[in-house]
Amino acid sequence: MCSLERRDRVFLLSITGDGQHRLNADTIASLRSSLAEIRSQVAAAPGGYSLVTAAEGRFFSNGFDLAWANEAGTPSGSRQRLSSLVALFKPVVADLLSLPMPTVAAVTGHAAAAGFMLAISHDYAVMRGDRGVLYMSELDIGLSFPDYFMSLMRAKIADPRTLRDVTLRAKKFSAAEAEARGIVDSVHGSAAETVEAALRLAKELAARNWDGGVYASIRMGAFPEACAAVGLAEHDDEEKRKTFVSKL
Repeated sequence: MCSLERRDRVFLLSITGDGQHRLNADTIASLRSSLAEIRSQVAAAPGGYSLVTAAEGRFFSNGFDLAWANEAGTPSGSRQRLSSLVALFKPVVADLLSLPMPTVAAVTGHAAAAGFMLAISHDYAVMRGDRGVLYMSELDIGLSFPDYFMSLMRAKIADPRTLRDVTLRAKKFSAAEAEARGIVDSVHGSAAETVEAALRLAKELAARNWDGGVYASIRMGAFPEACAAVGLAEHDDEEKRKTFVSKL
């Protein structure tokens, strides 16, 4: 489950507990509820804001709840349950790609599969250096990537060799290597230091006092394939022109 607190203009969304933070229906619903609450607060008091997402314990998120999926008892039942999680998680990515503020993932532990996708759905990612890896496990466990996973990875992992190693080698990236490869922006000594670094960055970004709607529109324009894959409609040129003219 998740908790949400606000520190002036910075929202801190935490995945709580000491477990693996597997993404099941309850966790996904809690994430979406927190993001909806952020939108509601921002709509009531417009201004410059930012978001930090972190997690307690050794894991940022170890991906979808495969144990729950396998409890179906048959291969077809397991696939159906996993497909339901894939569908439920897609709007979380859409929520983050359209959120009207800068977003920072504080990767405080292992981030695998859908947990990796949760991290790179943010604008920035900072990671602890003393523990944790980034890992797309699908190849190792015999699962294909959902289409929107591939679109998001193509959008956020620019180097083709790194994308190859993530997807076709199932490589586990340490924090230092993830920074060298451009997957995360900075590395910090511990979970607490990582969260503090994320909060500092988020505070700096919120202080720019950017228009949230404009920020979200520019982000969606920067990653059109990923946005289309999660069902975010592009603003048409006329609507963009009206918005631009209204600011003059």
